[in-house]
Amino acid sequence: MFETLSQKLEAAFRKLRGQGKITEKNVAESLREVRRALLDADVNLGVAKEFIEKVQKQAVGQNVLTSITPGQQIIRIIHREMVALLGESKADIAESHDPPTVILIAGLQGSGKTTFAAKLARFLKSKGRNPLLAAADVHRPAAVDQLVSLGKLAEIPVYSESGTDAVQIAAHSLDSARKNARDTVIIDTAGRMHIDEAMMQEVARIRDAVSPHEVLFVVDSMTGQDAVNTAKAFHDLLSIDGVVLTKLDGDARGGAALSIRSVVQKPIKFIGVGEKLDALEPFHPDRIASRILGMGDIVTLVEKAQERVDQEKAVRLGKKLRKSQFSLEDFLDQLQEVKKMGPLEQVAGMIPGLNRIPAGAKVDEKAMGRAEAIIQSMTREERSRPAIINGSRRKRIAAGSGTSVQEVNRLLKQFEDMQKMMKKLSKGNFRKAFSGLPSR
Repeated sequence: MFETLSQKLEAAFRKLRGQGKITEKNVAESLREVRRALLDADVNLGVAKEFIEKVQKQAVGQNVLTSITPGQQIIRIIHREMVALLGESKADIAESHDPPTVILIAGLQGSGKTTFAAKLARFLKSKGRNPLLAAADVHRPAAVDQLVSLGKLAEIPVYSESGTDAVQIAAHSLDSARKNARDTVIIDTAGRMHIDEAMMQEVARIRDAVSPHEVLFVVDSMTGQDAVNTAKAFHDLLSIDGVVLTKLDGDARGGAALSIRSVVQKPIKFIGVGEKLDALEPFHPDRIASRILGMGDIVTLVEKAQERVDQEKAVRLGKKLRKSQFSLEDFLDQLQEVKKMGPLEQVAGMIPGLNRIPAGAKVDEKAMGRAEAIIQSMTREERSRPAIINGSRRKRIAAGSGTSVQEVNRLLKQFEDMQKMMKKLSKGNFRKAFSGLPSR
């Protein structure tokens, strides 16, 4: 997410950090690099120009010029302005005092509307709401079947009819929600490959029929500037309440995220960060700005851990660590818990420092799978007492896991080093525990 933009901004900041004193000249030079990075990321020209002007106005102030760490001051200003550009604070989804709350989903075909509808239903269910999905896309072949399948996966009912009147289906879904005590209706509407009058008028008629409390426009973030233009067209007709950016996990540029709110003056409410139903995040402007500027996003990482990590296992592990009883069985458990938090690249991108990987470099997801296979090829006794794993056992484990003896040796060495660190930590000797680690 935003890898290319982050790397180009980092290069611009590196020049500033090397300056003993900030002057108008080197501020201007660095901000030219920032402007170029924004435009390369497909940020709207007017948005980029206004952003740079605001940063420059603050950056040449006396407080910055006399700062002990001027480079950090500039970055702080850019972070603050980027948060303002993205929307200041998280925008919550509407909730009506007179149920059901009606949420209308609109957007072009291929933007991920149907999948988002199911993700949103699952998200709201996890927050204690009782949603119903409504299949009002009667034009795309198999759209209803897709929503029904996703509804089953999310364990959420889907209202559908055999007819082709999308307005009628949407209206009837509200009646169904009231009869079945569903407090939220999420209506999936039809999209087209491009904006056309028939599509826009149908969505407008559905809106008029159901009077939604929330109209969300779903857009593929990888379309860049086109996403902004499409959002504006939908907003002019429907008066949308918020934007959803899908496929942000594959967007290395970030132009849509940085432009769209400023152009349509409506908040980004959610971002899609993967294909699975749980790969949906509420949009936090401050956290996204931190990710773009290479500061990580520890808060979201902790939230993911709290939601998906088995808390009982975590307590048991804590007790074992205090007693220096960490085994390969526990190591396997931890690998599996980390996998629940999402792709390793996403997890690494939330940790300050780890997101500054070279362009084109990838986090090796397969390495974790190989480590799991190696441990699973061991006997229970070998997992609890790795010291007994001799040469013949290593050959057997390598053959059983489809790896090499060298990989088995590497894993055992890593585990041995980890055990030593855990032992030192359990005794409270933090300095010794980390003394062997390379310094940055």
